[in-house]
Amino acid sequence: MPLPLAAQRRRNLPAGTAFAWLGAGWRDLCHSPVPSLLYGTAVFLVSLGIVWGLFRYELDYILLPALAGFMVVGPILAIGLYQKSRDIEAGHPVSLARMIFVKPASGGQVWYTGAILCLLMLVWMRAAVIIYALFFGLRPFPGLNDVLAMLVSTPEGWAMLLVGTVAGGLFAAFSFAISTFAIPMLLDERVDAFTAMGTSISLVWNNLPVMLAWGAIVLALFLLSVATGLLGLIVVFPLLGHATWHSYRAVR
Repeated sequence: MPLPLAAQRRRNLPAGTAFAWLGAGWRDLCHSPVPSLLYGTAVFLVSLGIVWGLFRYELDYILLPALAGFMVVGPILAIGLYQKSRDIEAGHPVSLARMIFVKPASGGQVWYTGAILCLLMLVWMRAAVIIYALFFGLRPFPGLNDVLAMLVSTPEGWAMLLVGTVAGGLFAAFSFAISTFAIPMLLDERVDAFTAMGTSISLVWNNLPVMLAWGAIVLALFLLSVATGLLGLIVVFPLLGHATWHSYRAVR
């Protein structure tokens, strides 16, 4: 009798395996490091440009939701890094051109998934603005210098932090579940977008201990990058991209 689908997708990996994925990602980063670092530099410059644009057009009130939204679209941005790790695994030469002009096995399905992730990010950003309005009404955004004091010194601020954290956590968990394996799968296999996203959710759910550890590592390294003014993305983004490929290979 064949095993149930849940049992087929359960790998019984200990939580510490997530650090092995990180180590494998570091080895891929150090293998012909220039293309990976150039890739990370491009992500850093684009991110910096977006942050500058938010301040330039007085949209700084969505900066924090936008940073959180970066976690949602990160997997599609990292597809070139998955390609490099895939090439290393197959013994193919590594080149920046192959990382930029990726040819997924699923064709346009991977870009369809990317569009869904972008839509999810926009929904989250709008939800964050609505949550702010629910607790502070039409009060103008006080600016980043004053918003922290307002959040921790008023009952409305604490309530908004609680609701925003719960809502943001649900968005983050959902986006992580549908994308962390879906994008590598669409690169590597000929499947449709919804099959890939559904399979990703199933793989995450049935390997929850190691995936919770992996999600915590991703979040910690992203926060470290934010603390460096996003400069850390030059190294952290390619490191996580390569490591994600190894997580996919281990769990798939």
